[in-house]
Amino acid sequence: MQTPIAYIVFNRPQHTEKTFAVLREQRPSKLFIIADGPRQGHSTDIERCAAVRNIIANVDWPCEVYRKYAECNLGLKENVSRGIDWVFAHVEQAIVLEDDCVAHSDFFRFCDELLERYADNEQVAVITGNNFQNGRKRGNASYYFSKYNHCWGWATWRRAWQKYQGDLPFWPNWYQSADWREKIPDIVEQRYWAKIFERVHAGKIDSWAYPWTASLWFREGLTATPNVNLVSNIGFGPDSTHTGSADNHQANLATSPLGKLTHPCQIEQDIVADRYVFDHTFGGRNFRFPRYLLNIPRRIALTVYRKLNRLLF
Repeated sequence: MQTPIAYIVFNRPQHTEKTFAVLREQRPSKLFIIADGPRQGHSTDIERCAAVRNIIANVDWPCEVYRKYAECNLGLKENVSRGIDWVFAHVEQAIVLEDDCVAHSDFFRFCDELLERYADNEQVAVITGNNFQNGRKRGNASYYFSKYNHCWGWATWRRAWQKYQGDLPFWPNWYQSADWREKIPDIVEQRYWAKIFERVHAGKIDSWAYPWTASLWFREGLTATPNVNLVSNIGFGPDSTHTGSADNHQANLATSPLGKLTHPCQIEQDIVADRYVFDHTFGGRNFRFPRYLLNIPRRIALTVYRKLNRLLF
């Protein structure tokens, strides 16, 4: 395949073996490998990072390989942000996969075609391989457009990544603006994301994904989302930075073939699909007024609801 792939690895050789085997099947002509270094105080990191780098040294197909290996640990946000900056200093578009993301072969075909189709369309900023609709099909095409840029296997262009601002300098003014309220009209969702973006702005969350989401929303970028799940995350568990629970319903989701690729007639956000994602993937339904409170006196119900929200937010 001709689309360059950016492959992000760290210290999990058992995951790397599985995901690198998928890349070997695709035989990309350009491969950018972004590897973070061992952490201080973690006695096994040196050995495990070395094992990962040994696995990915075996590029046995015709391929231009670019390596960005950190000697010491940069942390998740810094390593990925710098790494993707580095990739787009060399190429105009790329597929991005982490060491725990096992992609269906149709994912690469999906990204290839849409990267070409929407290369010059500023409305479309990301192509994701993730679908969290639990079997619900949105629209009549192979994919729909979402505000959620799920990043367990995704693709984008240099023009879109240039909008990324890791420390969210626009956040304080945006939060006070009518634009924020128009883009996030649901008050429950406003509160959920405002808490996260505030912590990102304050430097309290080591994540590149949250500021990537905020940057895209601020700049009105949409994400092409397949109507089947094309990438499975096998990385849930104690070794993960942000996905620690192996019991999470998003862990190890099955993938399915996409079939013949058909395109939507219009480029517009599917609000119903996004509401479903917020309620079921991000837990928004847990923050809404519980139905059982409707059966008790209003004054008591409101008191209970407010106390619940103080705990949650």
